[in-house]
Amino acid sequence: MSLLFTDFASWQAHCAATGEPLYQPVLAYEIEQKGRSEEEIWNGLQRAYDVMRDAVQTGLTQDMTSRSGMVNNGAKKIAASPVTVLSPEFKQLVTRAMGAKEVNSCMGRVVAAPTAGASGILPGVLVTLQELHQLTDRQVLEGLLVAAGIALIIEQNASLAGAVGGCQAETGSAAAMGSGAIVYCLGGDVDQTFAAVAITIQCMLGLICDPVAGLVEVPCIVRNASAAAIAFSSAQIAIAGVNPVIPVDQCVAALGEVGQSMETRYKETALGGLANTTRGREIEKMVLVQDVQILPDEGE
Repeated sequence: MSLLFTDFASWQAHCAATGEPLYQPVLAYEIEQKGRSEEEIWNGLQRAYDVMRDAVQTGLTQDMTSRSGMVNNGAKKIAASPVTVLSPEFKQLVTRAMGAKEVNSCMGRVVAAPTAGASGILPGVLVTLQELHQLTDRQVLEGLLVAAGIALIIEQNASLAGAVGGCQAETGSAAAMGSGAIVYCLGGDVDQTFAAVAITIQCMLGLICDPVAGLVEVPCIVRNASAAAIAFSSAQIAIAGVNPVIPVDQCVAALGEVGQSMETRYKETALGGLANTTRGREIEKMVLVQDVQILPDEGE
């Protein structure tokens, strides 16, 4: 994308001048960067989406208990809960996002989109979107390219990593990617698509990264679920034509500014936030003891 533009305004201007859909310049970027044919790029996207769908299925059908014990089939428990707070579709979104992220925490295969720590958000969003609106795989793959373009611009102007910008940069970016993909796939125009990104960032701004015991499990998994929900709500707001007021590029700049000013203990160091609670420290000690016990003796 940097070969063409480094911000959303340039991406929008490019598509306005060429008449190309939003995904097209991202596809061209992929072809040039990877040195592959267009067909190979589409096939690669299909494989990635297949892995996302598999992660959703795995998270909801197989045992998802992590080595630390902090992950214990949460997605399946929500799916089977007799008390329903959410609509059936909303409940499915939450369980799918959680389930796919639980696969990551249990050492299964996921797509890091944009990171492993946020790997439940796009699967939950895209699988639910496709089912709700009977989209073809090709439509979803175009949405994936749009999501990739969103991530590339955020990466250049802020960050995608919790270790650099807090969880706002990780699950926040993934939610923004998902929200923009939703609006694009449902026929929203460029303004609406980028408004969805802006609104999502506004909703996620300031979120710290504080994994308990340094593991990407708590609170990461539930944040994948909530971020998927924010992606859907932001998309609904944007596609209705609500003005985010702060332009998307300025929202990304704010994301970068907040990330830079955030204290180190709130950026994936397990030194602050939930990781620094009494219970968080107790879990950390238990996990460390488990790891010590499985190490071989020095003489072996």
